[in-house]
Amino acid sequence: MSDLAGLGDFLQRRREALQPEDVGLARGVRRRTAGLRREEVALLSHMSTDYYARLERGTGPTPSEQMLTSLAQGLHLSLAERDHLFRLAGHEAPSRHSATEHVSPGMLRVLDRLDDTPAEIVTELGETLRQSRLGTALLGDATLRRGPARSIGYRWFTDPTARAAYPPEEVAVLSRVYAAGLRELVAARGSRSRAAELSDDLRRRSEEFAALWDAHEVGARPPEVKRFLHPEVGHLDLSCQTLLDPDHSHRLLVYTAQPGSESAEKLRLLAVVGTASPAPH
Repeated sequence: MSDLAGLGDFLQRRREALQPEDVGLARGVRRRTAGLRREEVALLSHMSTDYYARLERGTGPTPSEQMLTSLAQGLHLSLAERDHLFRLAGHEAPSRHSATEHVSPGMLRVLDRLDDTPAEIVTELGETLRQSRLGTALLGDATLRRGPARSIGYRWFTDPTARAAYPPEEVAVLSRVYAAGLRELVAARGSRSRAAELSDDLRRRSEEFAALWDAHEVGARPPEVKRFLHPEVGHLDLSCQTLLDPDHSHRLLVYTAQPGSESAEKLRLLAVVGTASPAPH
């Protein structure tokens, strides 16, 4: 049974406990609101301000699990707070196993401080959960992806645009990397895992993946430099640094360019042109 009044009170209390700098937002001048504004929480949670305001007043519809997940991320809730949020809305709290999509507040705080750097938090299946502003400009808006296509490995074998920035020899290497990585994950998570479901789907949809799967390769590693093709700034060659959260099996990927390089100059330009035409990823 849901408690929408309790849900609204909880959302308000968590909103008022956060400051703009806690979630990577500018404080601005003449700020009188205690904590975040409602429109700021709505922005962080990918929903309309009116919808969020109705939830806080306790007059809105019972939010879906997807909406609750977005709210938990937008408000930087801990796992205990997330579970409480779900129960107030009348939903069973999600499992806390290692494949959870709930990003830890600590990792979110790190991402919030990377506004001028392309960065993203991804699951072990390569699903982007959160992005920095410049990460969205470089990689595309991950919130628009649905279903299996949220995984970069899945898109690699089913969407030709995922390979557009890579020469043929590097395409072959990355195909082996994605297939080998998924095989290792299936072995670790089991035959009933989401990784197994993804591999079964890919074997049906991609002859290339099926052949690589049958080769049973493991341990393949990607090139040190990642290539991107952006419609506004062109080709970029970027290094990728990784911060691992072992409790959640999440990785924070930070993309950097060699100082003084053409790619470094293009990143500065990308910060200006923004998210108008993000590259496929």
